[in-house]
This record gives sequence, structure tokens and C-alpha cells, in this order.
Amino acid sequence: MAKKKNEELNEELNTQEVQEEQKETSLSKANKEPKKRWYVVHTYSGHENKVKINLEKRIEHMGLGEKIFRIEVPQKTVTQVKQGKRTEKEEKIFPGYVLVEMIMDDDSWYAVRHTQGVTKFVGSTKRPIPAKDSEIKKIIHRGQSSTPKIELDVKVGDKVRIISGPFAEFIGDITEVYPDKSKLRATVSIFGRETPVELEYKQIQKV
Repeated sequence: MAKKKNEELNEELNTQEVQEEQKETSLSKANKEPKKRWYVVHTYSGHENKVKINLEKRIEHMGLGEKIFRIEVPQKTVTQVKQGKRTEKEEKIFPGYVLVEMIMDDDSWYAVRHTQGVTKFVGSTKRPIPAKDSEIKKIIHRGQSSTPKIELDVKVGDKVRIISGPFAEFIGDITEVYPDKSKLRATVSIFGRETPVELEYKQIQKV
């Protein structure tokens, strides 16, 4: 009876060992399986969109759709106002850089690195360093949700007509311009006194 119990116990222990080995092997394989990550690629200035198009063609030609997934050129909309006419254009958030979501191996590295217009991966020369997913999400979200920026061809000394707000219909003389904020300061004559006011580009028209 004791011998039988020992045999059953040994069999149970052997079964547990096999299960543990299988579990460790499974975890080891999972850890070794390559993951898709975001990488930042440096390009020649002004070639960001060309790199995106060229890389998309290479992915299709080389059959790398299962290794290279997304290519992003983060942009924001800029509204330009010249001579009273408004036009919109896309402006790069990070000129000279392209974001690539990919599984890094020799084939995918070669395809990206040797795409026309690409100068290098961001990271060490031997091993590209993946970017943090949280950072990439912020960058992409910034491009999708940012308020359109307005560019106006005005300078200090120009006269402008205020078209909205409490000073609507007044004429002002520009004293300071803040292009990065799409704002300016101007002096407006109210009851014979020069009053400084801060205005957004969308509130004025160049006279």
C-alpha cells in the first residue's frame, strides 16, 4: 500500500513538473516573440510625406505588411490670412521626423533605413530605440485635436479693424505681435485716449 501511494505521489509530482516546464516554455516563447513598437525615423527636411509614400510602396513591394503597420507624419492645420483671404495648409508638428509602428527585425530595419529620404533611426547607431507608446499617443492626439493656428501678414505699425469683441468696429494701431500665440497688442482711441488692447488674429482685419 505504501509503495502504491509513493508511486501515485511520484506520478503527481512528475505531472506538476511537466506542467511547470510547459508553463515556463510558454512564457519564454511569449517573451521572445517580437512586439510591434513605435520608432522615430529622421528624414531630410521637407521629405517627410515623400518618405511616408516611398515606405508604403516598399512595404507592398517587399511583402512586409505583417511587420510594418503604421506610418505617421504628425501635422496640424494652419490658417493663413493674406489681403483678407483665408487659406488653410498642413504644417508639420515635428519637421524632419516620421513615426513608424513596426516589428523590428533585419528585414523591416532594412526596408525603413534604406527608404529614399531616410537618414537614420532615432537611437544608437547599432540599435534603434523604440519610443514610449504614451508619448506617441500624445503626439498623434496633438495633431488630431489641436485648434487650427492662424497666421496673419501683419507687423508693428499696421492699422487693423477690430471685427469682434467689446472693441468691434474700432481701428487700432499694432504695437506688438505674438505669432506663436496668434495674438497681438494694439492701441485703440477711446474717448480721445489711447487704450492698449490684446486681440486674437481672428478678431481683426488688416486695413
